[in-house]
Amino acid sequence: MRSYLIEDLVENDLKKIADALNELEMRGPLDGIYYLPLPVELLQQEQKNHLDECGPYFMALELVEGPSDMSECQVKLELLVRARNKIRCSCVTYATSPQRKHMIEYLDQFIEELEISV
Repeated sequence: MRSYLIEDLVENDLKKIADALNELEMRGPLDGIYYLPLPVELLQQEQKNHLDECGPYFMALELVEGPSDMSECQVKLELLVRARNKIRCSCVTYATSPQRKHMIEYLDQFIEELEISV
């Protein structure tokens, strides 16, 4: 799996990120998993064609707590565009360069706005 990883966060920073994501109602079905929506204008043609049936589209973000004896935490953004209504379809694919660039910049800015140093 391809991913964008931010390491060496402290537990308080991870909590700040989780609180902000929860406030934006981006929580996924499992603890520590969040769904970052992909803007429609960045979708590939096939994803646009499948939007009603498979969409909306998102990238999964995982907040990983460090071992209990350490405070090193991670934020992991999967670089796979997933569909909310279907697990398997040809429209579920790795992000294109523009999708990847947008989502990494979005995540970096999101963390920066929370005044978290990485």
